[in-house]
Amino acid sequence: MVDFIPAAKPIIGDEEREAVDRVLRSGMIAQGPEVAAFEDEFAAHFVDGRPTVAVNSGTSGQHLGLLAAGVGPGDEVIVPSFTFAATGNSVALTGATPVFVDIEPDYFTLDPQSVRAAITPRTKGIMPVHLYGHPFLVDQIEEIANEHGLAIFEDAAQAHGASWNGRKVGTIGDFAMFSLYPTKNMTAGEGGMVSFAEDGVARNLRVLRNQGMEKQYENEVIGFNTRMTDIHAAIGRVQLTKVDAWTAQRQANAAVLNEGLADVSGVVTPKVAPEAVHVYHQYTVRLDADERDRIRQALLDEYQVGSGVYYPIPNHRLPSLAHFAPGLDLPETERAAREALSLPVHPSLSAADLERIVTAVAAVTRAGA
Repeated sequence: MVDFIPAAKPIIGDEEREAVDRVLRSGMIAQGPEVAAFEDEFAAHFVDGRPTVAVNSGTSGQHLGLLAAGVGPGDEVIVPSFTFAATGNSVALTGATPVFVDIEPDYFTLDPQSVRAAITPRTKGIMPVHLYGHPFLVDQIEEIANEHGLAIFEDAAQAHGASWNGRKVGTIGDFAMFSLYPTKNMTAGEGGMVSFAEDGVARNLRVLRNQGMEKQYENEVIGFNTRMTDIHAAIGRVQLTKVDAWTAQRQANAAVLNEGLADVSGVVTPKVAPEAVHVYHQYTVRLDADERDRIRQALLDEYQVGSGVYYPIPNHRLPSLAHFAPGLDLPETERAAREALSLPVHPSLSAADLERIVTAVAAVTRAGA
């Protein structure tokens, strides 16, 4: 029997284990020198040295980033519905209202015209997602934000190392959140990083993550406990030394899949904007909506090829968030939810794995024709 090819695969090596052991031996386990070093190294590597704050998850970073930027009750933040629920959740958790809008069909990111139509006097900012590792349409979203005096809050959870016209993801908005969940392009085991355009807002987050205090027992505001541990930071520091090579491998794997699937009828391979560097957190194709789920099951049953549907239920239809969007119609979001299928693209794939993925997709797609 052939080995199973997972849709995603965290890579943890001896160097990460040794780093964890080093922290455990030190006795400094909670937020400490490893976290501080990780913040500096991450900032230098990804966001041109912007002030960067580590937290215990990407969702915490997004939630506290919004609070640090002054978002709260009475405000609205425009978000895509076609994304993980954390995007909308983070807005709702501040007491503000997530306003869901549609995506454009090429890159699965915020549709500028839908954003423009959703702006009201209560709109505080726009939270675009660099989905699957492809940047949002930066130029057009920035133009809208500037025209209306709105902030941009980047959801860069899936986009470590991506860029638009040479501008690094994470340096575009008022703040940007990166996830360090195990299946992301790099991991700390769990955690998040938030980069800021302004030192003062970064300080707000540092205070909020640490029970509302910067100095011990001098609590300034009511805060949270969302600190990153030195254990997680030590893993992340090692991963920083490897992520560029992994990104290059993801891009090479995507090129192989593009070539192999180019002539397969019924499969639309990922598009990349001329301005964009795509880091392929996911390699997401479009399939016939009536065939997508059958194809996914056949890939697993007949070829032991895993895949993922990100995301089957748009945010504006989730029971937890639907009350923010009664009667909302987002046709491109609904179409993507029916058609999108993410195939394995992670750095652990061998040439034989890639060949099997291409062969399997071609075969099971033809079988339904």
